[in-house]
Amino acid sequence: MAFASSLLPAPVSRVRASTAPELAAFPLARKGVSLAAARRRGSRHGVRAEVNESGSTLAVDALSQVKHVLLPVTDRNPYLSDGTRQAAATTASLAKKYGADITVVVIDDKPKESFPEHHTQMSSIRWHLSEGGFTEFGLMERLGEGRKPTAIIGEVADELELDLVVLSMEAIHSKHVDGNLLAEFIPCPVLLLPL
Repeated sequence: MAFASSLLPAPVSRVRASTAPELAAFPLARKGVSLAAARRRGSRHGVRAEVNESGSTLAVDALSQVKHVLLPVTDRNPYLSDGTRQAAATTASLAKKYGADITVVVIDDKPKESFPEHHTQMSSIRWHLSEGGFTEFGLMERLGEGRKPTAIIGEVADELELDLVVLSMEAIHSKHVDGNLLAEFIPCPVLLLPL
């Protein structure tokens, strides 16, 4: 929860603004006054706002606390789908930048024996992470359990006390992962990557 608490907005007392008293009575809705004109008038009255110094670094500070990242692989493509490749690249980049460890969990409802290209998929995962600078990472296989991938991801994240799960929206769109259950089962933040 340290991650979530560092994303809280900065207190208002830390954002300073100097306002001109004339602006309090400035009628923006007056007929014939456009928004552009109102902005020009406001700038003439010396309105300025200063962003607090830590405001731009809140997300960076939160990510610097990430020390263990989970990369779930739910697709059956032996060479990984576009979304999984993107998630692997993002995971490697974040882990490299912030010094985090990576654990990959391969999830499928069918056992390894029914998937002849399983070895190819494992090699592809290794290759994509090595391209991002990672040759050592944790690898778990949760195959043939007959459970929902969302529950398995949550269970692994809880067992390993992970700080972040990186997942492509493709896993949700393809119905491998139930997006509605992510918040219920996964005890850490989830970074969902767009397609």
